[in-house]
Amino acid sequence: MQDLRTVTVMRYVLPLREGGSLPALAEADDDFKYVIKFRGAGHGVKALISEFLGGMIAKELKLPIPELVFVHLDEYFGRTEGDEEIQDLLKASKGLNLGLHYLSGALAYDPYMKIDAFLASKIVWLDAFITNVDRTFKNTNLLMWHKELWLIDNGASFYFHHAWQNFEKHALSPFPYIKEHVLLKQATELEAADVFARDILTDNFFRELVNKIPEEWLQWNDADETPNEIREVYFNFMKTRLEHSVNFLNEAKNAQG
Repeated sequence: MQDLRTVTVMRYVLPLREGGSLPALAEADDDFKYVIKFRGAGHGVKALISEFLGGMIAKELKLPIPELVFVHLDEYFGRTEGDEEIQDLLKASKGLNLGLHYLSGALAYDPYMKIDAFLASKIVWLDAFITNVDRTFKNTNLLMWHKELWLIDNGASFYFHHAWQNFEKHALSPFPYIKEHVLLKQATELEAADVFARDILTDNFFRELVNKIPEEWLQWNDADETPNEIREVYFNFMKTRLEHSVNFLNEAKNAQG
């Protein structure tokens, strides 16, 4: 698993107000533009962890997702921003944030566009595995770019961590929200997707993945655990969920009717 690059924000371009967490388009010191998710937004660093884990798992499963980067935000950045809400967000987000490479010219996915059945099945499997509640007809979080389908925004996944208790119960959950998934009807190869994913995702991968969660994202005020203990919970959640993938696999198949 490759380490994520770290870039520094040089210019705030514009807010992307479609999302409730107020992400933004910004230019970094490598001259590329990124959609940045800020640690000072609603769900804080937990949303960044969701985005990081979900994105890295998607990448491991060979799914099309924009490059993820760590994004450094200087404490002085944004002081000249005229919008008070944005200025407060930037002030609260100094340090390490997360960005996705901006797909210039990409169009929103048309929910009625047919795509490859195995690709649809892998995406549905991924979202059931990471408990992503936000890839629906109302908000697909899918883009068409250069005639290919791309996944964006995994920040609404791993929602168990907002309550931070009884992760075992959530790991075994069949994930009934899968019935709302925009690609569910096209996901006709779920069994093959399950075999594919279980062959790729390993304990070693999960261990390496949680070890790459930045330390500063694990300093929680609402948890008694140390950063390493928090990492262990994420590891055990993913390990347990994969071992019992039949739970959410059957739920998805039953939801197809």
